[in-house]
Amino acid sequence: MKLFFSLFVSILLVSFLNAGNAWAKVSITTKKDSNQRQENPVIPGDFADPSVIRVGDTYYATGTSSEWAPHFPLYQSTDLIHWKSIGYVFPQTPSWASASFWAPELYYRKGTYYVYYVARKKSDGISCIGVATSRNPAQGFTDRGIILEYGKEAIDAFIIEDKGQQYITWKAYGLDQRPIEILGSKLSDDGLKLEGEPFTLLRDDQKEGLEGQCLVKRNQYYYLFYSPGNCCGRGCNYKVEVARSASIQGPYTRFEGNPLLAETDEWKCTGHGTLVTSREGKDYYLYHAYSKADDVYTGRQGMLGEVIWDSETGWPQVKPLGEKAKAIANFKDDFSGTSLSGQWQWDFRHAEPEVQLSKGQLSLAGKTLQTNLTGTAMTIRPLKGDYEISTEVMNQNASLKSLVLYGDAAQAVGIGVKDRTVEVWEVKKDKRSVLRQEKLVSNEPVELKMTVKKGAELRFYWRQKSKTWKELPIQDSLYNGEFLPPWDRSPRPGVLQQGAITAPALFNFFDLHYQ
Repeated sequence: MKLFFSLFVSILLVSFLNAGNAWAKVSITTKKDSNQRQENPVIPGDFADPSVIRVGDTYYATGTSSEWAPHFPLYQSTDLIHWKSIGYVFPQTPSWASASFWAPELYYRKGTYYVYYVARKKSDGISCIGVATSRNPAQGFTDRGIILEYGKEAIDAFIIEDKGQQYITWKAYGLDQRPIEILGSKLSDDGLKLEGEPFTLLRDDQKEGLEGQCLVKRNQYYYLFYSPGNCCGRGCNYKVEVARSASIQGPYTRFEGNPLLAETDEWKCTGHGTLVTSREGKDYYLYHAYSKADDVYTGRQGMLGEVIWDSETGWPQVKPLGEKAKAIANFKDDFSGTSLSGQWQWDFRHAEPEVQLSKGQLSLAGKTLQTNLTGTAMTIRPLKGDYEISTEVMNQNASLKSLVLYGDAAQAVGIGVKDRTVEVWEVKKDKRSVLRQEKLVSNEPVELKMTVKKGAELRFYWRQKSKTWKELPIQDSLYNGEFLPPWDRSPRPGVLQQGAITAPALFNFFDLHYQ
């Protein structure tokens, strides 16, 4: 993932493979200046550090999942514009890994699909690079364990084959008191171990940040695309630059026309992408960027541009594909299937959900850590900053059965039902508080609703045997949720249970409607 530490379009097992929303058609812009461009997220919502490959006529993409499980969403396309979910790299967490699932890099060779990915080791918390393989991405990957440990941190793998020799590149020294470097090494023929001594491709002598690299050979040069700056959060300043060399091991000369991609009127912090070549021989760059309108509340979205190579100088420019999508699909789950929709995700570090579907209802409970003040949340990735979520709670017990906007186990807010009381609650600054509550008059099912504006302006409503919503106003009716986003990912709406595992929450439906 693109971590420079100063500091599920649709996702998840969709009946395991049935998520396939189409996005509006796009067209290539003709503006010469890539900094003045119209952009359309081809994979909207939080999809950072994207990687893309083509095998035959089919493209595959994956991206950072961070602390959400399942890990590393997988998408498939035939045109790079319209993508459908086909599951995850890891439905279950690899045994050696504890957190921070970043920057997965897809690679294909001799009938085998590889994904080189970042995660933290359980033993010491150090980020290193693992590898997994598959004969068919839609059928999942088999983890092969750690392939690269390097000092305090090794992240952002990229693989290239040159003249029959495979190489791996990665970011090193990001946590050291020295310039960051992009390093490289030879890989074994099976792609499962390094060979020889590492070499330096590029060094961050300016100390502004350096990561998210990909490497492509064109004519007599090797072109190294990379991202300097701070990747994430409100203070990000990411961009895309390029350097080239006549040798894969360098030295690399930076392009005088950098950056290739930077801030625009509508998007910011562009970076960490991968090039892919179509069957027709055109090159494309899949990368991420924050929407200025929705900012950290929808995360770093999957963007696409065509790479145009100057016929005289050989240097590239990036022309974004199309205008913004005209519409984004709403999401509704009536829990009528035999398995949970693939768009649901959860914070695997703090809860182990126990989910059952029966008679059109979701039963939710979970095992949580003692330090988890929030509970067990099942969440959906938001695609815009303005939306409304609603559900109906079908049972009464001592557990909290709630809608939630979930940033982390230590930062969440929602409206729920507990012991015949409806309450608005928050977890903030290591403290859980009930902000407002009202007694229910019967044991009938209770409908709950939250409205979200600009990602963080919240209102809370409920009703019972009525067509009229009753608001539980907080802070003059508008609750400020600006504290919710973690540094590297968007907060997510969903449903939650907090309480004994023997006292589950029963939900009749979940509806997410964009405004």
